[in-house]
Amino acid sequence: MSWWGTLAGGAFGFMLGGPLGAVLGAAVGNRFDQGLSGNFEQPGSRRRNAGHGGDLPRGHQFRIQAAFFTAIFSVMGHISKADGRVSKDEIRMATRIMEDMNLTPDQREAARALFNEGKEDGFDLHAVLSQFRREIGRRTTLQRMFIEILCYAAYADGVLHPEENHLLRLVCDEIGYSSYELESTLASVYAEFHHRRQGDGRISLDDAYSVLDVPENAGDAEVKKAYRRLISQHHPDKLVAKGLPEEMMKIATQRTHEIRQAYERIKEHRGF
Repeated sequence: MSWWGTLAGGAFGFMLGGPLGAVLGAAVGNRFDQGLSGNFEQPGSRRRNAGHGGDLPRGHQFRIQAAFFTAIFSVMGHISKADGRVSKDEIRMATRIMEDMNLTPDQREAARALFNEGKEDGFDLHAVLSQFRREIGRRTTLQRMFIEILCYAAYADGVLHPEENHLLRLVCDEIGYSSYELESTLASVYAEFHHRRQGDGRISLDDAYSVLDVPENAGDAEVKKAYRRLISQHHPDKLVAKGLPEEMMKIATQRTHEIRQAYERIKEHRGF
């Protein structure tokens, strides 16, 4: 059973309290209120597995998946309104992410409600991200996936507005994602958007280097190392084992596809 199935089934032992629990409770309504205020495991109480490569205990994994789902859609809504309005492109991007996740009708309704919660003036970004950071611990692959999805949302209309850029940097500061990592992630995501807009199915060399986050004068060994690192970071099964909601596997799979396309393009050009 998935984390959502466990939530719907009334097994609330893993469920969130704190700001994330409040946001999720507001999104899913009275149906699950009983569990959100019930007896839940405190962040860090099973921390001996945090930051390690092994699979998480099922309840702890479900808790992180619930935290990721709650944080990603609410923060996405908050960033989308950073420039004062939510554009049709940003709504389409949020909808496309939901479609990529193959959400059930109940999950999609909850995701839309979380998106709308993030747009509210009283949304406490600091509190939500502070708890999210505690929940995921030192799982840097989850950090990266979280920021990548937010970068997709920020670039939904083809432009990274100053207000969105500012908020993305605040988010990174809150969860411990460095400015350097954000710059490389933004460049990689923008290259992916540019490639998709071309519509010819073939990635350009410039975009390929940006996706792999290596300069054009990088040696072959550096290119191969960057490729192996990115594939490892975005391996869907590994991400789910660390707490990525299973519904987001398709997004991770699409990301690995882009990384492979970029690598193959550079390999073809260099002949190695």
